[in-house]
Amino acid sequence: MKIISYILPVVRNKYLLAVIAFAVWMLFFDKNDVFTQRQRRRELKALEESKAFYTEEIAKEKKVSEELRSNPAAIEKYAREKYFMKRDNEDIFIVEDGNIQATQ
Repeated sequence: MKIISYILPVVRNKYLLAVIAFAVWMLFFDKNDVFTQRQRRRELKALEESKAFYTEEIAKEKKVSEELRSNPAAIEKYAREKYFMKRDNEDIFIVEDGNIQATQ
């Protein structure tokens, strides 16, 4: 009986009930509840990682682009590697590695 007489005034306290109801509402039913916030933090972290990756890639590409604008040897190297271009007195042989079976 002592426990019930102690719990009953606590349950009747309208301010405590309002705080509990507010906390439950904010934790579970609000559009910005705890679970949504956690998911948004994960998405933000993934976006920041991808931003860092793309920033690094842009810096690399700017470096290559600047080198191609200023260095004729780099232009020649790029053309030979990417587009298989050649000089007039050269022949290019492309050797493909792989287990290609001949059909008869």
